[in-house]
Amino acid sequence: MPAVGALPSSSEDPDANFREQLSNLQGLLVLSMLMTEAGDERKILNLASTAVPSLGRSRLWGVHLHDSGWRSMTDGPAPGGDGQVDLTAQLAVLGSAGGVVAIPGEAWGYAFPLRSLDGEFGYMVVAADNLPPPPEQFLLRVLAQQAAIALANARLHSRERARAVELRVANAALAETVASLKRSTTIHDRLTQVAVAGEGQEGIARAVHELTGLPVAIEDRHGNLTAWAGPDRPHPYPKDSPARREQMLRHAREAGGPVRTHGRVIALARPRPDIVGVLALLDPEGRFGAAEQAALEHGATVLAMELARLWSIAEAELRVGRDLVEELLDATDDQVPLLRAQALGYDLERPHRVVVIASPGDGSSPSDDSLFHAVRRAARDVGVGSLQMSRGETVVLLSDAEQDWEEFRAAVVTELGDSRCRVGVGSRCLRPTDFRRSYREAGLALRLQAGVGRNGGIDRAILFDDLGVLRLLLTNDDTAAIERFAHEWLGPLLDYDAKRGSEMVATLTAYLEFGGSYAGTAKAIAVHRSTLKYRLQRIEEISGYNLSVPDIQFNLQVATRAWQVLETLRAEPS
Repeated sequence: MPAVGALPSSSEDPDANFREQLSNLQGLLVLSMLMTEAGDERKILNLASTAVPSLGRSRLWGVHLHDSGWRSMTDGPAPGGDGQVDLTAQLAVLGSAGGVVAIPGEAWGYAFPLRSLDGEFGYMVVAADNLPPPPEQFLLRVLAQQAAIALANARLHSRERARAVELRVANAALAETVASLKRSTTIHDRLTQVAVAGEGQEGIARAVHELTGLPVAIEDRHGNLTAWAGPDRPHPYPKDSPARREQMLRHAREAGGPVRTHGRVIALARPRPDIVGVLALLDPEGRFGAAEQAALEHGATVLAMELARLWSIAEAELRVGRDLVEELLDATDDQVPLLRAQALGYDLERPHRVVVIASPGDGSSPSDDSLFHAVRRAARDVGVGSLQMSRGETVVLLSDAEQDWEEFRAAVVTELGDSRCRVGVGSRCLRPTDFRRSYREAGLALRLQAGVGRNGGIDRAILFDDLGVLRLLLTNDDTAAIERFAHEWLGPLLDYDAKRGSEMVATLTAYLEFGGSYAGTAKAIAVHRSTLKYRLQRIEEISGYNLSVPDIQFNLQVATRAWQVLETLRAEPS
């Protein structure tokens, strides 16, 4: 058998063979150009399959690629059956030069290697009824080689296209990253400028509004507006109930980032557990995106820094204030406190009052230092002064303004979240040594409330100046005379209460305090009107006094107040 690619025999016409070979090579050259331009493996292999019969008496049996197995040369399936399995085993042991293979049902078969400078791709398997002459085998080998070159070129172009796509994607991602970094840098620089310039919460809100184009609100933990930037500021500013506000704050804390709620996107600024600020973007149309999120998060960070700074200043002021309050409450000299206040820049020569605030002690009182901070916020909002300190279970405030003290008490209650509290206000201080007296008066006014009514007394603000005859009784050093007067008028009732464990004196006290009003008295001591009427009848029977006589009412009221004074003085610390 002649070797593949052998020269034609001498018995044949050399010129005719040469012309035929040249014609076939020219055809292969055109076919090679077409396969190279095709750029697609399937088209390349289809062109090669079409060309095989035109080169002689051979036919393409199949193409086996190392990376994908047998390939169909047409739209039909690739060769299959036992022949394919057997051929695959034969190809596995062939070398890079290819070689003769046994094809079931075919007289001759040969596997031409698909080989190029980039490597080997597989084999082009050709079959024939007879051994093809050497020129035809040569042309088939050239065809396989050109197909391999076209395949290498197609795969190279495919890799280049894939790299180009990857490069475009990477460039797009890089451009987006650069743009994002640029936006982030702009946001960071603008808000850093606000922080360095000390523009405060108004400056933060204004900067975030400029960066996002959305209205911006800054709120404290209770929902009070502290800064606004942008159009359409609501008047009045809406405020959630305490329960709903706490629920919203809890949800934001658990989310760990910006959250959307009721047409707003909010972020928490929380430099300390007891300090919470809220930075909110009003976004009812859902414009919030990556840029807005970056501005909101950066703004919340700067707001946290601002709140921490304000807290530090406030703590320093409170610490200095506590020292001054402590000194004034025990002052026995005017000059030293005045000099200390002047050094601190505080005007102590204005008239002041000492205010004592306490919780009722019935389980509804606030915990930890919440009363202290509630008093501080209420004092700031109402405008009654800034010097305060905790003393025992009470908070002492030095007020340099005359106010509606019940309004102040209501403000404290609101800050506490509707917990109860009482307020006692001492008389005016015109010099530092007056603060000690005013503090005692405020404490006495506070303790007087505990003796009225049931369930821990009545919650209200009492000004020592408004106590009338009680002021004389409280400042009277002859407590024995006060006790004699009280027993003269209340003795039988006091004895009755002591023996029976009843509350006749307390009922009479409330009745007289409320000016003989059945409704007010019944509500104060928490009894039914019929029970109150029965008690008043028993009081008249036990005491022997007619409660409808004005002079008797006056003396009994003085006596009940005198008894309150005695109880208060007995409870006063020595």
